[in-house]
Amino acid sequence: MSLHPIRALLGLVLAFALLIQARPAVAAPGLCIGPVCGDGITRSAKHHWQLRLRLSDQRGHLERITVDCRHGVLSPERGPVERGHALAVALKACRLAGEQPVDTTA
Repeated sequence: MSLHPIRALLGLVLAFALLIQARPAVAAPGLCIGPVCGDGITRSAKHHWQLRLRLSDQRGHLERITVDCRHGVLSPERGPVERGHALAVALKACRLAGEQPVDTTA
């Protein structure tokens, strides 16, 4: 019995295993609320209370926004992604980043 076919088979299995392992990891879409997801969340270099994030929705709309975590305001105020869900995602990102809104009721 020849070892040549067995070596070829082992080489094929090894190559296949390396190809499977070499795939890049696929990350989750990010922070999602309803049909809107946010990812690429970064803190502003100039103002620590501002976060920047990319938003996308199920219809394929993409948008980059800035949120003022102190006052809960999105910039720009209007855009292709629905603003109710966009604000909810942005405020959740603010809470996770440790930026709480200023209490104006006192």
